[in-house]
This record gives sequence, C-alpha cells and structure tokens, in this order.
Amino acid sequence: MKTLLLSTLIFLSVFSIHGQTRVIEGKVTTLKDLPVANFEVKAKKSGAAITTDSLGRFSIVTSSKDVLLFKGKVFRNKRVRITDKITDSVHVEVEFIPGPENRKRAIGYGYVSEDNLINSISHLGRADADFCNYSDIFELIRGRFPGVQVRGSGPNAEVIIRGQSSINLSSDALYVLDGVTVNSISHVSPCNVKSIDVIKDGSASIYGSRGANGVVIIETIKGMDSTRE
Repeated sequence: MKTLLLSTLIFLSVFSIHGQTRVIEGKVTTLKDLPVANFEVKAKKSGAAITTDSLGRFSIVTSSKDVLLFKGKVFRNKRVRITDKITDSVHVEVEFIPGPENRKRAIGYGYVSEDNLINSISHLGRADADFCNYSDIFELIRGRFPGVQVRGSGPNAEVIIRGQSSINLSSDALYVLDGVTVNSISHVSPCNVKSIDVIKDGSASIYGSRGANGVVIIETIKGMDSTRE
C-alpha cells in the first residue's frame, strides 16, 4: 500500500503541469461479482498504466477528460470516459469473448481462480452463449462449466461434479429436465436448451440422497419434447 501511495504521488507531481489530475480507484469484475486479477488498466491521456490486484482493485492517475482502457486476452475491451459526473470510484464489469474455451483460459492467464469461476457460473442461460455451437449436451456442459467432468460418451455418458463425495455406487449427478427427474440427458439437443444450473453444494440436499453427487437442472425451450432430431 505504501508503494502504491508513493507511485500515485509521483504521478500527481509529474502530471500536474499538464492540467488537472484525478486519482481513480475501482474494481474490475466479470459474471456480476467475480474479481478479475492481473487485468490491464491504462489511462489514455496521462499514460499511466497498472494491473488489478488479486481482488480486482486498481488505483490510477488520470488527466482531465481522460479515458480508461481495460484490456484482457480473453475479455472484450472496455472504455470508461472520465468526466466531472464520474466519482473517484468506479466499478467496471467486463465480458468474456464468446467461445467455449475462454473461461478456462482465464484461469491459466491468472485472471480468475478455478474455484471462484466454478461457483460463479453455476447458472448458464442462452444470453451467455450460443448453445448451437456444441455437438451434444455433454460437450456443452464440459465446455462451459470448468471443473465439471464428463465421463464416457453417448447415452451412457456421466456428468461428474467436482468435489462431490458420493454415498451411492454411481458418481454421476442427478438430472432434472424441465422439472422432471430423468436417467439420461443424452437426447437433449443443445439448440433446445434454455438454461442449465449446476448445484454442487448444500443446496442439493433438497433432492435427498439422489442429489448427493450434485444436480444438473436443464430447462428447455420446447419442454419435454426437446429431443435431437
């Protein structure tokens, strides 16, 4: 913190001759409240640049009517214009570039932790991805829920939710399709999926022992007629 304060004071003294300066503090998040670390933040006019800390926070010196540029390798770039109406604290929400691998790549780049990412995307809706890009329902689940595994292939494939300790012989999750418990979801077409919820914590207890391995809840657009043609 002392180093950050010293750097801020140095920037203030250097840029004061070029006009009014402001120190803008803020936080970068994604998926509503997931902190994004190591994210590049740059002030276009002042030239100051910094990366967010492990909690997604940053503090940067800006010039009058400056523009903050936010860049990350698997995220859409974002710009925030600094005006008199903006306070000295900003909250910036960034979006992933569409693609099944980008959320996993975000872990490798150090932007987010795997545990936090898994918890943050327990719900997936059509607004989050083009489900028709996936060949089957298991590829969709594998691609969009890091830490959730798919064992096997075809109608006998099983979804294994990481961190579950099974009390049953089977380790696959419980499947709930349009409010009805089913033995398999292999017939569900990704194009007909409206939303997917993965429950891996204590919330699954409402399903009793059947939910001991976690629950995959799928809501389809066409209801129970949602089958692959």
